[in-house]
Amino acid sequence: MIELKNDKIAIPVVLMAGIIWSFGPLVVRYMNDPNLVPWQYIFARGLTIFLVINLYLFFEEGKNFYKNYFRIGISGIIGGTGLGVAMITFIYSITNTSAAITLLCLAAMPFFTALLGFLFLKERISINVWVAIIIATVGIVIIALGNTQKSSLLGLVFGMISSIGFSVFSVTLRWRKETPKFTTVAFAGFFCVAVSVIIILSNDMVFLSTSYNSALFSFHGTLVCMGLILYSIGSKAIPAAELTLLSLMEVIGGIFWVWVPFLGINEIPSTNTIIGGFFLFMSIIYYSLTIKTNRRFIALN
Repeated sequence: MIELKNDKIAIPVVLMAGIIWSFGPLVVRYMNDPNLVPWQYIFARGLTIFLVINLYLFFEEGKNFYKNYFRIGISGIIGGTGLGVAMITFIYSITNTSAAITLLCLAAMPFFTALLGFLFLKERISINVWVAIIIATVGIVIIALGNTQKSSLLGLVFGMISSIGFSVFSVTLRWRKETPKFTTVAFAGFFCVAVSVIIILSNDMVFLSTSYNSALFSFHGTLVCMGLILYSIGSKAIPAAELTLLSLMEVIGGIFWVWVPFLGINEIPSTNTIIGGFFLFMSIIYYSLTIKTNRRFIALN
């Protein structure tokens, strides 16, 4: 794998990863009624992630790349399952509420990761982190108070579940650092495919949506993989605390793309979302500036 040791080059590479990921919500908004074909979306996106990651591993490690699956272990299975659940609940979140709320839920991942690390890995949580978690909680409560409609509140709940799923993935990487990380991501794609196949077959549904939708499903999966590869290349040269700040590019960019009028969506966040988002951003910035060993939700370094 290409390794960048110069942070002046690595930072733009990681920023580019965040920008690529940030187009995901916009792609979903361009789909035709994605709320009616969530399992077809999950199937196509999961299959794309599984194929692209394995193709990347083949070119990176050669024909023996499949041996990584024998080293994935229980941590990789749990982490891949958590990541798969996060991918599944993402579509249910963003199709039931605004993209801003879904992305802000995902922005809370560092705090869920800290709590899960405290509960299962016995990692100590400092006072500064508790302060950041409290500030983030205030922001989430403010956002929740502004989502009184049943569907919007459901979207918020799914967004929180998605955030926790990503955090489970991150914590399993801390649990066993030797777990092959890209293989775990590929397993998450396979998990999505397996679950969606069961649901589709049991409900006598079709596997494919329209050709237009199917292309966007796969395109979204490709964006995820491209961002992961760039992130893994650049993150090795950047302190982990700075990575959390850089990861805000994904959230800010995602909210911006669905709002900017000339892209055709013009989704304006509510007042509560803006205020709650401000608290979340402040908590992340405070968290990044006060902790020395912060890890992003996908810590491929």
